[in-house]
Amino acid sequence: MRYQYVVILKKDSERTIDFLSLLLCFISILAFIYSAGNTLFVQKIHNARTYSTFIFVAILFIGLLVNLITWRRTGHRLRYRYLLLAAAVGWFALTNWPWMAAVFPLLAFLEHQTRRPMEVGFHYDRVVINTLVKERHAWREFNNIVLKDGLLTLDFKNNRLFQKEVVDDDDEDNADEEEFNAFCRDRLQAVTA
Repeated sequence: MRYQYVVILKKDSERTIDFLSLLLCFISILAFIYSAGNTLFVQKIHNARTYSTFIFVAILFIGLLVNLITWRRTGHRLRYRYLLLAAAVGWFALTNWPWMAAVFPLLAFLEHQTRRPMEVGFHYDRVVINTLVKERHAWREFNNIVLKDGLLTLDFKNNRLFQKEVVDDDDEDNADEEEFNAFCRDRLQAVTA
């Protein structure tokens, strides 16, 4: 569907997600080292699984280093999705706790979802909020919709208020606040008439 207006909202949770993903990767590395060390030095079992665990630790550690070096040099946002999926394979295949593997694909999916920009699309017949599950609202569900000073406010008739900062966008081709507010005002008046 093509929207008349799309408003991109600021994301505040990226640093938290980066920290949590980094922490989970380090916990995975420590768990893999513990599992392989226990098998190798305590149980005195020398098998391919034990040595492949150390290779897996090296892959995860090198992946984290490459990710951090890239971030320091370029300033681009970090992506941990593939490292979390690799950790899931490691938990499943290389440790005595394979049930932990179920958590990591879910976290990789959620990490990917939180990286996507949150958008609100405005069409002639509806308003769509792009979250994990798209929220579709008819214009008749709103008392007012206003974009003012970089803040989008959606005032629902059920006393719910949605308010978020808008991403700063200096493109010349974007519509200004007055034009957007006039569009919303026209749509709200049309459904109440």
